[in-house]
Amino acid sequence: MKIKFGFTQGLNVARLGLDETQIMTACQMADRMNYDSVWMMDHSNVPQWKNAVVNDAWLMLSAIGAVTQNVELGTCVTDAIRRHPSTIAQSTITLDRITKGRSILGIGAGEAQNVVDFGIEFEKPVTKFREQLEVIEKLFGSDPDNRVSYDGTYYRLINACLQTKSIRKPRPPIYIAAGAPKTLDLCARYGDGWIPIGYTPELFKHHASVITQKAKEHDRNLDDFQFANDVDIYFTEDGEEAWNKMKNAVKVSLYKPELLKVHNLEQDSEFDFRRYFTEYAMNKPELMQQMKRAALKIPDSVARSAIGVGRPDDVIEMLERFIKAGTNHFIIRFWGEGYFKNIETFGNKVIPYFKDRKDN
Repeated sequence: MKIKFGFTQGLNVARLGLDETQIMTACQMADRMNYDSVWMMDHSNVPQWKNAVVNDAWLMLSAIGAVTQNVELGTCVTDAIRRHPSTIAQSTITLDRITKGRSILGIGAGEAQNVVDFGIEFEKPVTKFREQLEVIEKLFGSDPDNRVSYDGTYYRLINACLQTKSIRKPRPPIYIAAGAPKTLDLCARYGDGWIPIGYTPELFKHHASVITQKAKEHDRNLDDFQFANDVDIYFTEDGEEAWNKMKNAVKVSLYKPELLKVHNLEQDSEFDFRRYFTEYAMNKPELMQQMKRAALKIPDSVARSAIGVGRPDDVIEMLERFIKAGTNHFIIRFWGEGYFKNIETFGNKVIPYFKDRKDN
């Protein structure tokens, strides 16, 4: 089984306040060091870090594509509810053409934090997401001689087409962010890959099996399916000290009803996760405080299994746990000091370990 490695310019990079030139330099490094992919978060803002530079993901990926030659380029992930599906489909194909077949559409149903401040309604996100995927699929196959129509609750196509074709055939791959029964089913039905975030190996294995079972029900072959995984890595000589500093944040990133169920943990009766997911925005900080209090009840042993903290050997051990759980494409978020050094360390010390294995 080939294991792929990429890294994302996500909240970790936003926290550092890196600008577009620094991000492009990091991606050029990855392109030379046998990374398989680079990814950009698709946020409108990250108000928790006022010094962050938050550019448009698709424009940044186009710029990155112009200075790289090998790595695949994906959104991690596009917030579907903020964009019309025709725009998403056209951007994906355009990026694929510019980069000679290296585009990946990473897409999810979205989150309230990215939309409510802009007056966009965050209602029925999963239903809208399903319609988006159906529309995008239709438009990927359209052209002036093959126009398509669609009559959904939220989106319509009327004899529509895109007048551009992707380099990659039959189309650029779609990786779907999913973590609940309905979205996992959408992933099995429409996805070429899956991008979860904030997972333990146990939860990853469980949801990977759900996708596999759902794919069988939809008569889909998953031989080339990418079970990706957005994971956190913190290189340091003192793993214990780093863990003690970051463990509360890790627990917040992990907190979700599905994880509590898999690990037989009791859900905080005072915290409404659904309300948090559908209403949380910067003007409702009390919801984040409730989330933090509930998340701190996750045991250290559970939380630490989800991240790689320490030396390269410690990171390899974490990756091995997730490979056993079914991961075949890692999307790394580097934390700690020395962003460029971390990219180099991972490329020199970790990637070769897996690339040189006979079973890879």
